[in-house]
Amino acid sequence: MQRRVVVTGIGVVSPVGTGIKEAWKNIVSGKSGISKLEGPEYDGLPCKIAGIIKDGDSKFNLSNYFSKSELKTMAPATGYALLATKQALDDSKLDKMDDKLKYRTGVAIGMGMVDLEDICKTYEALKKGYHHVSPFFVPRILPNMAAGQISIKYGLRGPNHSVSTACATGAHAIGDSFRFIKNGDADVMVCGGAEACISPISIAGFCRLRALSTSFNNEPEKASRPFDKHRDGFVMGEGSAILILEELQHALDRNSHIYAEILGYGLSGDASHLTAPRSDGTGAFLAMERAINDSKVEIKDVLYVNAHATSTPIGDSIEIKAIKSLFDTYTAGIAVSSTKGAHGHLLGAAGNLEAAFTIKAVEEGILPPTVNLENIEDNDINFVPKTSQKWKNCDRRVALKNAFGFGGTNASLCFAQYI
Repeated sequence: MQRRVVVTGIGVVSPVGTGIKEAWKNIVSGKSGISKLEGPEYDGLPCKIAGIIKDGDSKFNLSNYFSKSELKTMAPATGYALLATKQALDDSKLDKMDDKLKYRTGVAIGMGMVDLEDICKTYEALKKGYHHVSPFFVPRILPNMAAGQISIKYGLRGPNHSVSTACATGAHAIGDSFRFIKNGDADVMVCGGAEACISPISIAGFCRLRALSTSFNNEPEKASRPFDKHRDGFVMGEGSAILILEELQHALDRNSHIYAEILGYGLSGDASHLTAPRSDGTGAFLAMERAINDSKVEIKDVLYVNAHATSTPIGDSIEIKAIKSLFDTYTAGIAVSSTKGAHGHLLGAAGNLEAAFTIKAVEEGILPPTVNLENIEDNDINFVPKTSQKWKNCDRRVALKNAFGFGGTNASLCFAQYI
């Protein structure tokens, strides 16, 4: 029999909240997590806003959760991933595993960018002398070290895998984990992505690409506006979301809470441009089509698409072109939204955070809103503008989650209500 894969745990550290309950509540209510970047180092940059993780009213501080010696060994993104993993394991009641289960539990966690500030600081330290370079410098900047640290901390002996596919990283990590379980390589996978990319050098780099929003520095909560006519670029965010995937019978035997089922996974390449998607949308089209085919569902069964839509003028339009091309006569019946209006674009942690919100939408029958969508560019689609909506009546709630990355790498995941 075909092995089925379900989601039994979720952990979140994000600009819209820590923990899936808080983050989902803020997403559904349309609360923004975008704020001003403080400090003179940002004064000369065109973009001065980002989606920063908060701890109450203050900036999130990893030193409240890890010792100094622990922090020396890890990049901030790894710290976020460790915190989200603990939440997810606790949520799935897998915080205490026996050795037999540890042998069948794997990890697949990646990041889109390494810590650029760490590299710059280490280069400056080297100018003072060789011995000023930290012995942990190389492990801190390796993209697979979040997966490595989590595997070591919990003694997980299944697949130890890492993905780094720019902004599709988190979705690819989930999709690869889905296939590991489906193919019998593991019974449980800890998967997702993490990103801690907000720094003057990264903001400057993306500004030079003319990718970031620069028109709303004095109104940060209005800057990320997917599908809106006045969108002018994305807003960078940081954080991590981790999912626990589990083989269905294994989850049932444990009497686990099942959030949703993963039905399918599709991948494609644009083979076109370093940063821009194909103008005809075929890259996105193929990823979504392959996810649906893998799911063994009909196109008419999919009623919601959680879009990649980052709030860039070109990218959002091309994704909509692809969606309309795929759904064709069924376009009027679907809903499409992007939660990036609330939390910004988490790069390598975007696909997994938004997958968590897609899963909650499927579970609860609530469509998360596209905040700041005031001037709709295309009236053929329900973009769930500004306010969440109830999922329309159907036999089974089925959704797609899209994630696309620089280099033309695309992923689409198909989630469904567990019945």
